Amino acid sequence: MSASGLKSIGVIGAGAFGAALACAAARAGRDVSLWGRDAAAMAELAGARRLPRLDGLALPEAIHPTADLAEAARADALILAVPTQALRDVCGRLAGMVAANTPLILAAKGIERTSGEFVSQIATEILPACVPAVLSGPGFAADIAKAYPTALTLACADGSLGERLARLIGSPTFRLYHTDDLRGVEIGGAAKNVLAIAAGIAAGRGFGESTVAALLARSFAELTRFGLAFGARPETLAGLSGLGDLILTGTSSRSRNRRFGEELGKGIGLETAIADVGLAEGVWTAPILADMARKRHVDMPIAAAVSDLVAGKASIDQAIKQLLSRPPRAE
Repeated sequence: MSASGLKSIGVIGAGAFGAALACAAARAGRDVSLWGRDAAAMAELAGARRLPRLDGLALPEAIHPTADLAEAARADALILAVPTQALRDVCGRLAGMVAANTPLILAAKGIERTSGEFVSQIATEILPACVPAVLSGPGFAADIAKAYPTALTLACADGSLGERLARLIGSPTFRLYHTDDLRGVEIGGAAKNVLAIAAGIAAGRGFGESTVAALLARSFAELTRFGLAFGARPETLAGLSGLGDLILTGTSSRSRNRRFGEELGKGIGLETAIADVGLAEGVWTAPILADMARKRHVDMPIAAAVSDLVAGKASIDQAIKQLLSRPPRAE
């Protein structure tokens, strides 16, 4: 398999991030099918050639919107840009449509709450003949779509294939660093969403930037401990898909997880925050992340505080006390 032999990309998921990755693949010179569930919305996109979720950006000519999953699945490689909790269903729908050895680039950031499985485990379980890769890192959809310089990490167990996939969809403004450390990349993408909610809570409560910086530093220590317990490499956790993504998600109000935390910090209830911001991926991930940490005896008090809050086990005042009053520990 070579990058030159892979000419078409099917992007499964036409939300903002899926559309942005479709734009990146088109800039890399690929023919792109962009699949979405809503047939009427995809027909409208095909006609208007504008991306309403991305500031009305023009849709590149190389991108073909479709509501026919089988059509998108015929591509040489697929990018699955759907939420983690929907990934199993989408993979199930793709079964029987995707050719053996098709690369699946997984762009979801989370852990399945019902099983505790990472995204590559879900894909391998449902589509065992395909080859999973994981794409993660500090990149907002609008920045990627507008070709602002962005750098992410692409992980694949087959290092040679990972390098070829990075060349397949990468470009001068969309730099992809490749690694074979799938678990490290998956853990960074999942944990940072939960920890960014904590940073948002502190900001929403009116604490200063010093408080947020301290929380993020301690959050990275938690992310690292968790990652090492699951076999991730330290350099992966300290790279783009770990520390880099935590910095972006934890400091920018453009991040849904950070905004969600801000709403909670202001005293807005969980349901109202969901209505205002949308359901942040970290809400789903927090309970399973905290549970997995407890089972491995990994100390994650910040993640546990977020988990207790979103699960209704703690009030916002109790969660903030837990976030800020934990005695220092020796590393």
